[in-house]
Amino acid sequence: MKKVLFAATVLLLLVGFIGGALYHNARQAERADEVAAVNASALVREHARVLGPAHARVEIVEFLDPACGTCRRFYPLVKDILAAHPERIRLVLRYAPFHDNADYAVAVLEAAGRQGRYWETLEALLDTQDEWVANHRVQPEQVWRQAERLGLDMERLAQDMMAPEIARLIAQDLEDARTLQVSKTPEFFVNGRPLPSFGLESLRRLVDEALAREYR
Repeated sequence: MKKVLFAATVLLLLVGFIGGALYHNARQAERADEVAAVNASALVREHARVLGPAHARVEIVEFLDPACGTCRRFYPLVKDILAAHPERIRLVLRYAPFHDNADYAVAVLEAAGRQGRYWETLEALLDTQDEWVANHRVQPEQVWRQAERLGLDMERLAQDMMAPEIARLIAQDLEDARTLQVSKTPEFFVNGRPLPSFGLESLRRLVDEALAREYR
């Protein structure tokens, strides 16, 4: 009898624990949705880089750190999602340069963008990330070397990197990241909704749900 009571007690505790964990996760997701809804204006700014058609009804906003290894791994996967629905999805990139000196890499990207070479430079830096990130810290001279390999106008690049507009957009993106409670990269929002849990399948599921709603 005691064994039966003990087993029943353990089972009830286990069920209670699982139920509590599920409730906690659901509340976390709800709170994240609430934060995103209240701060929708912080998701997209005029300066943000956009890949995909303006008329697309599904919008993926990604907060990215060019020095982040997970961002590097996710970038081609996100492009695959866009390629599967070329007229229905667009990607909006925002910055969350959390690594030491990562703002330098962002400045290089934005300055390259002024030469019409933004996406090419981003992909080149992500591909060679191991060469310019050491111990989670950006090595500016190595970033510069990667930019030189792309045949950019380096004199113009150096001048444009110092533009106050670039410093302001980095500061704005970091402020928006804090507002949206972005604490790691990459962080994704799909039509304003944050991922309920991090991962490629979670992103795909949220995108599929958005596509189903917007293109019935």
